[in-house]
Parts: sequence; structure tokens; C-alpha cells
Amino acid sequence: MSALLRWLKRILTTVVVGLIALALPPIYVEVACQGPAAKTDGPAPLVDAQWQRPESRTLLTYPEWHIVHAYDDYAAVIANGDPHDFAYLRAIAGFWQTLCTLTEYAASMGGVTDETKTTIYTIGVSFTAELLAKAAYEETLGRLAVLLRGSERARLDDLSATQAAEYAKFLQQTPWYKWDFTSDAEALKANAGEGLRNTERRLALGAEFRAKAAYARVIAAAVAEVGADDLRLRSVVSGLSEQALTQIEGVTVIGPLADGVEIETERYRAFTRVLERLADQGGDFIEIAGNDEILFTALSSEPNLQDALYSFPRQGYGDFRHLVVVPVRELADRLRTLNGLSLEHVHDY
Repeated sequence: MSALLRWLKRILTTVVVGLIALALPPIYVEVACQGPAAKTDGPAPLVDAQWQRPESRTLLTYPEWHIVHAYDDYAAVIANGDPHDFAYLRAIAGFWQTLCTLTEYAASMGGVTDETKTTIYTIGVSFTAELLAKAAYEETLGRLAVLLRGSERARLDDLSATQAAEYAKFLQQTPWYKWDFTSDAEALKANAGEGLRNTERRLALGAEFRAKAAYARVIAAAVAEVGADDLRLRSVVSGLSEQALTQIEGVTVIGPLADGVEIETERYRAFTRVLERLADQGGDFIEIAGNDEILFTALSSEPNLQDALYSFPRQGYGDFRHLVVVPVRELADRLRTLNGLSLEHVHDY
């Protein structure tokens, strides 16, 4: 009995230490990453109040996209490599380091709302826990299975790489909890074939996918209760007529305003593509969701960019990601003159 109590105590201690460790990054951001409030009142927004969003949300949408990018990096790494080649701790550190920088800057945009903080800290802790668990497995039993497999990839190495790439692409426009993880698990089972590595992948990834499927159902139910975020937003543009705007894919013209034309578009990756088309055709942006500053990310072969808030290397690609904040009125010119940069994503609100 005493032996059982000792083991229960050890397990409880491990759980408590783990929870404390997961709580430390949000606490650090909350305490050490607060910048001075320097935002001055600008002109009144042109779009109606129901379409206005807190300006700091352009910065705080990035942490969610950092997770999307991490899955894309992981897919790039395992396309020709193995899961233990992915630097899990670097991906985790990148989330909290960029969040710290963005939180400091957000003070000049009115600060981060409590609702946004709750969301970001929750997904950050979940992301950290998930990657730590995956790293613990892939660096031990997963690495051993690769060692026993040899240099020739197993069938499920290739299938799981394809699944990872498809999932990363899916996340560009759709919430993660809508992905069919159960189908992925079934596909692994149906295509496993023989061999130790195939069996190991079927069991390990199958368990991961089924756990994610269960968690996804919980999140989907929670979202259904509180309501999903609006998937569309409104902007004001100039330099193009209403008729010209109606010809641009993804743009719905609302009507003229004093300084330009009000339009409605989708959010997320579709929004970036729309902005590229508008800029290419000579359009300029007056405001977006009632705001006059916006964040975008771009890629380049250079490790640093002079006006970037933060720059860091991508895994699996050999290039660097840069986070840049610009006035909305300068965004179109910046998109037209990237000068060696490749636009990745314009972060809406």
C-alpha cells in the first residue's frame, strides 16, 4: 500500500509541476511584456460600428497563425525527413517570444482585450502541451522506430507526410476543429501494411488523431454555444471605381463613402489574396475594419528586415519570416514594392 501511495504522490507531483510549467509563459507575458500606451486618437472610423474591430487584434491574430505555420513547417520537415527532425521546442519558444513582442507593441494600439488574452493564452498552453507530448514521444520511441526501420521510408511515413501537408493547407482558411481526424486515423489503419515502422505509425498517430477528434468535438460544441467569429469584414479603398471593384474576385461593393468605396470581403487567407489583387490593379486602402495600422508577414532569404518587429527562421524551408506593421494607407504601396520579400499573410482583425 505504501508503494502505491508513493507512486500516486509522484504522479500527482509530476502533474502539478507540469501545470505550473505550462502556466509560466502566460505569466511571463502578462508581467514582462507590457509596453507604454502611446496611441493617440485618430480620425473617426468610416465603416459602421458593427464592422469595427479592436486594432490590436491585427497583432494578436498572429499567434494563432504561428500555430498554423508550425504545422506547415512540420509538414515540410517530414516530407523528406522524420518527425524527430522537427525542432519542437523552437516552435514553442517562437510562439511565446513573438507574443511577447506583439503584446508590447499592442499597448500603442489600445492594449489587448481580456477576451483576446484568454483566447491566446489558452491556445498557447494547448499548443505547448501538444508539442511537448509529441516531442517526448518522437524523440524516444519514435526515434527508436526510425532507427530500427533503417534509411528506407515506410509506407505510413509517406502517408502521414501527405496528411500533414493537407492539414496545414486546410488551416489556411478553416478552423482546425473542422478537420476530419478520424478519417486520417482510418486511412493509416487501411494502408499500414507490414513492418514495425508501419505498425508503430498506425498505433501512435492513430491514437493522436483519435484524441484530437474527440477534443475537436468538444471545441466545436463550445463554439456553437458562444457563436463563431464573423468570417467577413469591411474596408474602405480608393483609386478604383465601383465598377472596377465589382470585377475583382472576392470583393463585394457596399457603396461610396467620403474618402473612397466601402467593400466587404472574406477574412483569413482569402483576405490576403484580395488585397494583393486590389493593390495590383492600382487600389489603395484607406482603413480596414475601422483601423489605420495593420500587420503582415513576409518571407525572404535574409535573416533580418530593417522595419520588422520580429524575424526568425522557418523550419523545413531554409528562409526567414518577418513580422511588419505598417499604416493601412501605406499597405498597397508596400505590397506593390516588396523588394525581395514574398508576401505570406496580411493579418486582419
